Amino acid sequence: MRTLKKYPNRRLYDTSQSCYVTIDNVRDLVLGHERFRVVDSKSGEDLTRSILLQIIMEQENDSGEHVLTNEVLQHLIRFYGSGMQTNMAHFLEQSISFFLNQQEAMQDQVRTVMGANSPIGMFQKMTEDNMKLWESMSQTMLGRKPSTKDE
Repeated sequence: MRTLKKYPNRRLYDTSQSCYVTIDNVRDLVLGHERFRVVDSKSGEDLTRSILLQIIMEQENDSGEHVLTNEVLQHLIRFYGSGMQTNMAHFLEQSISFFLNQQEAMQDQVRTVMGANSPIGMFQKMTEDNMKLWESMSQTMLGRKPSTKDE
């Protein structure tokens, strides 16, 4: 695991490469699936979360399309301090993991089966599977009954 030290002048130093790095370099580490942590150079406090949040904030400000819309952010804020905060963190982690797995599976299927089956049919099947999982996770994590079209 790489260790980056953050100095009081807000500069980041990569101890494994013996050089200063930028936030863009840290973003590249994330995109490259490299494990790292950021620590305060004096106290040793783990600052990884704050650096990751800074990267997200910059991405949100720079892009025209936002992942974290105002509505999503408001909902997230409401979960803090509630009894559901831990459940929401777990739910988000599981949802993102599931989404990435489904995306990878769909890409694999399109590559290997292109022409043998309709890609639209595969996408529809994956969407149905996604909805079943979301309903199951909602029921398990939030104690809600799955919604049905008949209600």
